[in-house]
Amino acid sequence: MMYLIIVMIGIGAGVISGIVGTGASIMLLPSLAYTFGPKAAIPIMAIAAIMGNISRVYLWRKEINFKAFFTYSLPGIPAAVLGANTLWIMPAALSNVFIGLFFFLLVPLRFWARARAFTLNLWQLALAGALVGYLTGVVFSTGPLTIPIFAAYGLAKGALLSTEAAASFAIYLAKASTFGALGALPAPLLISGLLVGVTLVAGMYIGKRFVIKMSEKTFNYLIDAMLMLAGGSLLWDALAS
Repeated sequence: MMYLIIVMIGIGAGVISGIVGTGASIMLLPSLAYTFGPKAAIPIMAIAAIMGNISRVYLWRKEINFKAFFTYSLPGIPAAVLGANTLWIMPAALSNVFIGLFFFLLVPLRFWARARAFTLNLWQLALAGALVGYLTGVVFSTGPLTIPIFAAYGLAKGALLSTEAAASFAIYLAKASTFGALGALPAPLLISGLLVGVTLVAGMYIGKRFVIKMSEKTFNYLIDAMLMLAGGSLLWDALAS
């Protein structure tokens, strides 16, 4: 029954992630932690996130902004490796508190940035890649953080989803590879991650049609809602641990 619930949540998470570009990890990790344990849930989610991001890259492949992708990913990949090693030797509860609070803060910051046409240039995007890459290695999800970063660079809808997915794929691949090198990804966990990833992919194909018909205003509202959900989930996880 628990595996059936994970499949259903995975498809639902894939639909939401396909629409707003994030949210899959926030929805799936509690059920994965309950089924496999919190230590195993993070590498499983890393594998599933790789598959989900590959799917989003394929769905929106014609709209990828490669300049933004390389600028963000090149410093982000080594930072993610460093972050994954940090995660393996220390608890992430404290960092979850700070990131959860920051997600809540991002909602008014996004309104402020949109009202003042706030943008990021290339070197600021590279700095953000290094910072968020490290945070992605330490915590289970920074999708709600990367979406506003690429939006501030000037991307929206298909271009935003595809470029963020390509960058997240590179970061999560570095994170999963580090877990593999540390011996934290044995065959049963790898298979579980692949199965969870399949459910995300199925949901993302359903979600694409909603993005095409969605206004940019509605798209931004959904991102803000996911930020609130992500912040609450991180804080709850930190307080419960």
